Amino acid sequence: MTAQTDTPASVTTVYQVSGMSCGHCEGSVSGEIAEIAGVTSVKAVAATGEVTVVSAAPLDEEAVRAAVDEAGFELAGKA
Repeated sequence: MTAQTDTPASVTTVYQVSGMSCGHCEGSVSGEIAEIAGVTSVKAVAATGEVTVVSAAPLDEEAVRAAVDEAGFELAGKA
C-alpha cells in the first residue's frame, strides 16, 4: 500500500519504519532522511512508525533505506 501525493512542486511519500520509540528516534531518522538530495521536509512519528517525506521528485527507496539504516532503524516499506 503506497501513500503518495503528487503536486506540481513536490512528492509526499509515507514510509513505515520499525524500532522508533521516542522523540530522539524521530530526530535521528528525520535527520538522516533530510540529508537525501531533494528532500524538503521530514516528519517522523514514533507512535505510529510513520515517516512522511516531502521531496522535489520521487526518492530512490534504497537511498531512504540506507538513511534509515544509518539512523539505526529498519525501513519496513511504504505505508
